[in-house]
Amino acid sequence: MFPAAGLHVLEPLNLDLITRPLEKPSDPESNPSSLPSTFRSRQRILSTTQPYIGKMKMPASAQRQTALALVDSFNRMDVPAIIDARTPGCLRHLYPSAMAQAPQDTASYAKSLTSLHAIFQNFSLTIDELIEDTANNRICMWLSARADTAAGEYINEYVWLLDFDDSGKKIVRSKEYSDAVMARDFFPKLRTAMKEEQRSRKGPNGTHTNGR
Repeated sequence: MFPAAGLHVLEPLNLDLITRPLEKPSDPESNPSSLPSTFRSRQRILSTTQPYIGKMKMPASAQRQTALALVDSFNRMDVPAIIDARTPGCLRHLYPSAMAQAPQDTASYAKSLTSLHAIFQNFSLTIDELIEDTANNRICMWLSARADTAAGEYINEYVWLLDFDDSGKKIVRSKEYSDAVMARDFFPKLRTAMKEEQRSRKGPNGTHTNGR
């Protein structure tokens, strides 16, 4: 999907590594213990920019570390950490286009996350697949999401296309795709359930049952 990137250069040069035939890396699926805890055992880690030299695998790039840390922040629902991974001018674009949602800047995204925190309990993200393009400072992730809500269990799938700055530590733009059919069917039920929950908390005179 992405163009191949340039290889990292190791210095000083090791002639033994040059003369030794390159060894094919083992399939992550055949060795689940080698996968990060964020990944399920059946998942594959794909990258166009992680060369192997002999038995030595290049360390994870800064942008990959940022992407994995971002998922971890969502699993802890740490809103400040989620926002800190983005530049102040980062725009979040929501797809498919049929959803007709305007891009969100970092400030509006933070506000949305804060409000959703109270609605989606036990929210979790699992990375199904990750593809990295270090030459263009880009990572694409396919994710599975679940949470508990007033309308029952929330289950969805996302594809995030993240563009990073040159340091790989900040996201400068995100394009996020979600299951539009699921959103169309679920969120009206969620709004109804939340209204019913609010009414149940009020007494006959319209005040909250806890006296506030």
